[in-house]
Amino acid sequence: MINIPELSWRPFDHPSDIVSVGQEITAEILDVDMSRERVSLSLRALQEDPWPQMAQWIGQVVTGPVTRVVPIGVFVRIEDRGDGFEGLVHTSELDESLRDAIETGDTLTVKILDVDLARRRISLSHTQALAGGAEADGVVLP
Repeated sequence: MINIPELSWRPFDHPSDIVSVGQEITAEILDVDMSRERVSLSLRALQEDPWPQMAQWIGQVVTGPVTRVVPIGVFVRIEDRGDGFEGLVHTSELDESLRDAIETGDTLTVKILDVDLARRRISLSHTQALAGGAEADGVVLP
């Protein structure tokens, strides 16, 4: 059996996004539990961890879709960097005129501020992306 976190390093919505019934795979054996007659497998263990490469992108300005709006800010998918990782634009890093208007699906230009490898989190800023000469309004509404 492959537990969901062991399917892939990249974010996905459903296991069928990674594997399909009947598909032949190669996986690493993580554990053999003789008493429960189970073998734990990992596809992710055979893939290079993309997170260390994320640190190289600190300071870059990228554009991506807003995937979630939460009380503390918005999550933006960084599609042109890596495998579509998401980062948080804290409310304090959003342009004031957009705080109440931004919605899931909008495209936002952001600057990558920090990559926390231990916690696997990416901090983004919309205001700093604008200050760096990014798009005039910084958001593209669908």
